[in-house]
Amino acid sequence: MSETARGKPAAFLDRDGTLMEDSGFVGDPRRVRVLDGVAPALIALADAGFARIVVTNQSGVARGFFGEPDVVIVNHALKDELAVRGAAVDAFYYCTHLQGCECRKPLPGLVLRAVAEHALDLRRSVMFGDRGGDIALAHNLGIPGILVNELPGYDGPPPLHRARSLREGVAFFLESVHA
Repeated sequence: MSETARGKPAAFLDRDGTLMEDSGFVGDPRRVRVLDGVAPALIALADAGFARIVVTNQSGVARGFFGEPDVVIVNHALKDELAVRGAAVDAFYYCTHLQGCECRKPLPGLVLRAVAEHALDLRRSVMFGDRGGDIALAHNLGIPGILVNELPGYDGPPPLHRARSLREGVAFFLESVHA
């Protein structure tokens, strides 16, 4: 079966703390700071045939800190910053809720929507994130979860691998799991 017939694998990526600095609730594009090594990691994923899909909880909207248009503007700013570095993501999916929905990580709604809309092969996919909810999402989906840029006091399920950066996590995944 060809890759087209079964779908492309995806790297699902958290946004804040994984691709860009996590400086609290980010609703201002001037606060976008791409983390070191993110661009080469995204390029390596693309070269390996992975769609790069951002899945992010943005409860700052439900909390009234900023509006949904601000989330879109920040995502565009991140996309522009990555483009300057020669990298890209293929799509952004975000949840603006605090609770009571299927799209808030670690529930699978965002990923399942992305899989359907982009004809992705979930079985060959991976999740990269910096928090327990990201790794719990990977567990809920039955895919590998790579913990990157780990914060002190991590309280999530065990990741497949712990990496100091997205670049290191992607290298581990491509060399040890995807190979």
